Amino acid sequence: MAIAPSAGQAPATDAGAQAHQWPSSPAAYYGLTVIIIATFLSFFDATVFGMLAERIKIDFGLGDEALGFLGGPASVIFYVFVGVPLARLVDLYPRRYILAISAAVTGGVTMLSGLAQNFYQFIASRMLLGAGGAAHAPGSYSLIADMFPPKKIPISFALLQFGFIGGTTLGVYFGGKMIVATADWGISDFMGLRIHSWQWILIWLGCLSFPAALLFLFIKEPARRKGVADKVHIPEKASFGRTVATFMGFDAIKAIHSQGRVYYPLFIALALSALESQGFGFWRVPFLVRTYGMDEGQIGSILAPMLLVAQLIGLVLGGVMVSFFAKKYKDANVRTAAICFTAVTILTISAPLMPSGELSMACMAIATMFGLAGAPAQNAAVQRVAAQSMRGQITAFYLFMFTFFGAMGSLVIGTVAQRIVGNEADLWKAIFYTAIVLLPLATISMWRACKPYREEIERLEAIEAEAAKATAA
Repeated sequence: MAIAPSAGQAPATDAGAQAHQWPSSPAAYYGLTVIIIATFLSFFDATVFGMLAERIKIDFGLGDEALGFLGGPASVIFYVFVGVPLARLVDLYPRRYILAISAAVTGGVTMLSGLAQNFYQFIASRMLLGAGGAAHAPGSYSLIADMFPPKKIPISFALLQFGFIGGTTLGVYFGGKMIVATADWGISDFMGLRIHSWQWILIWLGCLSFPAALLFLFIKEPARRKGVADKVHIPEKASFGRTVATFMGFDAIKAIHSQGRVYYPLFIALALSALESQGFGFWRVPFLVRTYGMDEGQIGSILAPMLLVAQLIGLVLGGVMVSFFAKKYKDANVRTAAICFTAVTILTISAPLMPSGELSMACMAIATMFGLAGAPAQNAAVQRVAAQSMRGQITAFYLFMFTFFGAMGSLVIGTVAQRIVGNEADLWKAIFYTAIVLLPLATISMWRACKPYREEIERLEAIEAEAAKATAA
């Protein structure tokens, strides 16, 4: 499932919310609008880059394995190392400045990739791009949590999804149009550099990030909430190494392992599905070009409206499914995710086997719909069973599985295409082989999570009922 689990909902009330001075509604919604714009640009850039994959391969003379590395692992390497430190800066300094710098750096690095003269310079720019964007999600979520009262958090994050939907759909449409429009430009000489036609698109995309960076500076920085928070407990007389390990999530890993029968199936399902689905997301344009002889303009014109409709339906479908199953099952969240995984598996395996590009894209779009529908349910499942003192760290590990393994997907499919299939025209076989192996395993793992999750919910509800009785007495 190619959709990242969404941010969790805030509790209805907390101690800090009672005394917190909330920004005015215009100030809060201005901040949210800027965040949505920046989110849109982030996904728009990533989507257009995926549309460029076949052009990059041809002009830089890359094999499918090298192209797969460029599509995912290259951008996640620095993200893995700088993500936590940058998230820490979000906790220490005004978030509007951190987000403005992040947007400006992202734009600058995107422009640099448009000036790259060889594959290795291009790899370096993609690495820096991952680092530049690492502060966006932590900073945005932190701002939203302090700009809106808890009861408005769910609608705020729902609105944020439109940044994702707009970026991924318009990126497909306008990306295809721009690629076709610049296809005949050939190679330009610019300040002594040789610029391929598609590289101008990256330069234009980079320019768009600078106005967004300026918009962040006009956000009214909200006060940070001072709610009661669980502290990270360090054993007495702990060594320096043990202290560092505690802050790096060692105790969260222990908590995950202690409830492994609940967490492991959820983590494994997310990792395997992200590996295939994000990998296919990168390779879908080269697949459509090589298999059906379509160009990027045709792909964008057909796929974009399909994705738009599918994603809008997916936003609603997930909540409807959870509400329906919650009337009868304790495992409604995981059951919803498992059903969505099943649908994604069938559709993704079917896509490369379709007789026409239009039918193949229809399978992709409907798979995206079920992916978006199941994502909030997955995240809600983790939020429900995680201990309050470990919730943030466990969620971070869960999202890391999506980010890391999802980034590896393009490399896995590229490697299978080059080393196992061996024929560029048969890219569909690489997509089919990886899908038929990875996605059924992910689906089985999610279904296996239903029983232990249901038992854990029953245990937690019993504890909560006893606590409620004790409080009433």
